[in-house]
Amino acid sequence: MRNVYIENKDPKEALSLYLENLDIKASTEEISLRNALNRISSEPIFSKISSPQNHLAAMDGICVNSSITSLASEINPLKLYENKDFIYVNTGNVIPDRFDSVIMIEDVLERDGFIEIISPSKPWQHIRPIGEDIVKGEMVIPSNYKIDSFALGSLAASGNFKVKVYKNPTVSILVTGSEIVSSLENANKGTIIDSNSYMLSGLVSEFGGNPIIYEPIPDIYESIKSEIISAVKKSDIVIINAGSSAGTHDYTVHIIRELGKVFTHGVALKPGKPTILGEIEGTPVIGIPGYPVSAYVSFKEFVVPVINSFLNKNISYQNKIEGILTKKIPSSFKYRELVRVNTGIVNNKIIATPIARGAGITTSLLKADGIIEIDRSLEGLNTGDKVEISLLKPIEKIKENILSIGSHDILMDILRDFIPITSSHVGSLGGIMALKQNQCHLAPIHLLDSKTGEYNISYVKQYFKEPMILIKGVKRIQGFMVKKGNPKNITSIKDLTNPNIKFVNRQRGAGTRILLDFLLSQNNISKDQIIGYEREMLTHMSVAAEVNSNKVDVGLGVYSAAKEMNLDFIPVGNEEYDFLIKKSSLEFLSPFIKALKSKEFKAALENLGGYEFTNSGELIYINEH
Repeated sequence: MRNVYIENKDPKEALSLYLENLDIKASTEEISLRNALNRISSEPIFSKISSPQNHLAAMDGICVNSSITSLASEINPLKLYENKDFIYVNTGNVIPDRFDSVIMIEDVLERDGFIEIISPSKPWQHIRPIGEDIVKGEMVIPSNYKIDSFALGSLAASGNFKVKVYKNPTVSILVTGSEIVSSLENANKGTIIDSNSYMLSGLVSEFGGNPIIYEPIPDIYESIKSEIISAVKKSDIVIINAGSSAGTHDYTVHIIRELGKVFTHGVALKPGKPTILGEIEGTPVIGIPGYPVSAYVSFKEFVVPVINSFLNKNISYQNKIEGILTKKIPSSFKYRELVRVNTGIVNNKIIATPIARGAGITTSLLKADGIIEIDRSLEGLNTGDKVEISLLKPIEKIKENILSIGSHDILMDILRDFIPITSSHVGSLGGIMALKQNQCHLAPIHLLDSKTGEYNISYVKQYFKEPMILIKGVKRIQGFMVKKGNPKNITSIKDLTNPNIKFVNRQRGAGTRILLDFLLSQNNISKDQIIGYEREMLTHMSVAAEVNSNKVDVGLGVYSAAKEMNLDFIPVGNEEYDFLIKKSSLEFLSPFIKALKSKEFKAALENLGGYEFTNSGELIYINEH
């Protein structure tokens, strides 16, 4: 029996036709987190707890109430007595409610029966806030995420010890050939030791499958047929190695055609031409050449995409790339420092944006696209410096990344489950400046013009002269987040001046901070009258986590964050949370606009509450001449 004709199909067309005809349905299972390394999440996973759950000491030292230290100086050292004025703490200890500051042990002078300090401490000095790593209700990983070691740590920290993942496909490996033997003892003149099954089983495991290895099968038609029938019944994918060409004993294509269907026999690929793409009883059956290099090429080109179809994933490799730093990073001559970054391509340049550097922030590794290194000989890096990035994710994913810098909202987490987007929270004005300097693709903003009562447009005209587009986002409710039952009976902005009420603020440049300052101005209230005005958080969820603790009574934020933290909410008013982009980025951001308009995205936000979608996805052109 001889194959007299082998096709020469374009490999991409052959693969596309094959995948279209295969009826692959990915199935899922729930597994222990201990077994989840390299598995693919089948749904987004949200944090069940805040991490840390309490305010913790960030240094070894003493806990004090900062208000009693204001007069400490070198001339007049302040005496403090243990258990009365302070207690000793180690890094990671919970901070008792009566204290709000930690003084490093190096700055403490121990005396007989008391200690002395020679400089005041500041509120929240050397204290890790609740939710510094991740806040309850925030997304830890989206669906279709390959769970790496960073994700394992983040999932554990967030209270997720069981995860839903796609089942790894079972892949049977059949090596054919009368000359093939499986052991050294059987090797003699005219035989070849089976090495391909070892390589192929390793590749199957590497790319997410569970291999089943068969003993070599001699070139006997019925023997090969029998083993293929057996493999089809117990496997999700069958690989037949060798016997795929046009020799008299190359039976693979005839057996597949007898038992099922052959879509392609022969592709325009060197090496790897005599590849067979077939199906038997709904199971993909792939014949790959016997030469090891050809087998490897055929596996990478055709088997890997089929495995990926069972796992809803794509795999690629890239080690290091060069990028441009968007933000100055101070460092010390003492250390060689590794800094985590998000990356993407803006104006054909690879951009690297540093993310959280804290040693306790596990999720910064999870969210990072890469790592840059600062040598001991350098005292930091400057904005605009070229840096070498060691990638933690495939370069194809980096190219797809939508970089968002600006105001925070939980909806930015939700969007991660629809599109590849990385989000850095620096406030609305910080986002505008990042967009102006070509450091991102879009800037979420909600900036109130106190003169007109209009949101966002006047700020765009103030900072940009080039054509810009404002993508309408959502209307959301801002208000005061308070503990359940509102124990301090907070009803209006004027209550913030009560000396018994502790407030927590957003960072300078945040739209919520601008709204607060507008309300204070309207009511003739000085920021100095508010305890906690200077204490800043980067996200609404961080504010909500602080209000949920024993150290803060109230914060200004969005309803969805209050609901997620089970807090009461006193509405202040509606605002417009929109997305500013440059006109030149419109085509690249079409997936973002599509996601914003989708029913699925709106349904996810409706579950959170506090949003309206009147004009979501509408484009407003600004500075058109």
